[in-house]
Amino acid sequence: MWPVIGLAYGTVLGLAAGFGGFGPFLLVLFFGVVGFLAGRAIEGELDLSGLFGSSGRGTAGRKS
Repeated sequence: MWPVIGLAYGTVLGLAAGFGGFGPFLLVLFFGVVGFLAGRAIEGELDLSGLFGSSGRGTAGRKS
């Protein structure tokens, strides 16, 4: 399944580069990466707690 998805994504990037230029190529690449990371996070294969949650390390013992 993954080779077919890679082929489709490469085809879309190639079409964006060929007909739209470098700007649309980067836009398609950016949204593809965002979609890939979102899919990994939804599947539970990517831990985003470091970005969105506070770990509490290093702040409990400090006094200002």
